[in-house]
Amino acid sequence: MVESIQEQAITFEIALKVADAAVFAKTKRHLKNIEVAVLRGALLGQKYDQIAAECDYAPEYIKHDVGPKLWQILSSSLGEKVSKTNLMAVLAQRASEEFKIPYGKRKALQNTLQEAQSATKFQIEDSSSCPNSQLPTPQSPELESPVGLIPLDSALYVERPPVESRCYEEITRPGALIRIKAPSQMGKTSLMVRILAHAKQQNSSSVRTVALSLQRAERSIFNDLDKFLRWFCASITRKLQLPYRVEDYWSETFGSKSNCTSYFEDCLLPDINGVLVLGLDQVDEVFLHPEIADDFFTLLRSWYEEAAYGDSGNPLWQNLRLVIVHSTEVYIPLDINKSPFNVGLAIELQTFTPVQVFNLAQRYGIHLSEDELSELMQLVDGHPYLVQQAMYHLAQQDLTLKQLVQTAVTDAGIYSNHLHRHLRSLQEHPQLAAAYEEVIKSSTPVELEQTLAFKLHSMGLVILQGNQVVPSCELYRQYFDHELR
Repeated sequence: MVESIQEQAITFEIALKVADAAVFAKTKRHLKNIEVAVLRGALLGQKYDQIAAECDYAPEYIKHDVGPKLWQILSSSLGEKVSKTNLMAVLAQRASEEFKIPYGKRKALQNTLQEAQSATKFQIEDSSSCPNSQLPTPQSPELESPVGLIPLDSALYVERPPVESRCYEEITRPGALIRIKAPSQMGKTSLMVRILAHAKQQNSSSVRTVALSLQRAERSIFNDLDKFLRWFCASITRKLQLPYRVEDYWSETFGSKSNCTSYFEDCLLPDINGVLVLGLDQVDEVFLHPEIADDFFTLLRSWYEEAAYGDSGNPLWQNLRLVIVHSTEVYIPLDINKSPFNVGLAIELQTFTPVQVFNLAQRYGIHLSEDELSELMQLVDGHPYLVQQAMYHLAQQDLTLKQLVQTAVTDAGIYSNHLHRHLRSLQEHPQLAAAYEEVIKSSTPVELEQTLAFKLHSMGLVILQGNQVVPSCELYRQYFDHELR
């Protein structure tokens, strides 16, 4: 059999398209990045350890979690038993039925897959990326603009190995604490909800999850520790849909931290009778209020340590797992022995790599040349929000990449609202604006007062390089070079 490389690529795409379409029809979600990675590896005849090594995942996670669940969902979706050994035959048969492929072509499809398996690679657009070589999602005029949290079932979420696998493994540990740090709009909350969802999936009957954004609290609540901790306990109680009993456990005899601890020990943790995974988003809000910050963060650290004591402490605290999300460095003075920011698993999200951007474009149904990819990366430097916005508008065919780049820093560009919002924030804080003006006008890294550097970093406007900063992308350099004159 003689087939061109292009024909092999089409055949491979059909094989994945069949699997993805079947899963979507059954579950209303597309295959996840890691599931695509395992599917691809299985079609190549790879063992789980090989798949894990290529994709930077823990072998146990692939072998005992992702793999078995994938065969289960494929079996359910395709209506017959699917395993690593019969995967090729099942997909080839389904492709022949759905795409009306004659028997001869069907045999060719099976042969092509077998040839690819023996060669241990598929001829696809970019075979170098493992977890993100996901099937392109057809272009659709009904695509929702990717603003804020990316839904759990979205094919547009980009995994950044080995971040997800490390978090999924860590959150199963008793008393776990995960700290996620990255500038604004880098995907922190989207990762947090996936960690919570993964924890829930491990044992849905005994795991309860709560995602709490500290931005939800009114400003006045941050002025008083007692008021803040009452709000904290009441908010978690409401999200768990438990009876409100904060006042019953709040005693004037003890301090606020002791009351809060007792409420968890005597009420929340016993009532749920299982694991509580608590995701605290926008923790930066507390940094702005030193009058409560030290006590609150000391409290979180004490709970983490109580879980670590094991049998010598209260074992209930092993059932509390924390995910703390913040946008900037901790610039308030905290005792190193009392801070939760130097224990647990630290995750710092990075910008998308060129390969990740390329594969995200494929999922939007966009084909970028090497030069186009380079041009987009130069403009936004892989910033997740800026990249997603570019892909959305290109997929909608609102404009070409050339037009996008040419208008990017103007009021007619797709980033105008985003840039105006940053500009207003800087104008409301003249000292911050002056510092940023110094940064963008310098051809070398600039050293700023620490608090100013951290605030600019939390906004995503600069990259920290030791004690110095540089603009985070060319888009910001060009726009603010004009607007901050």
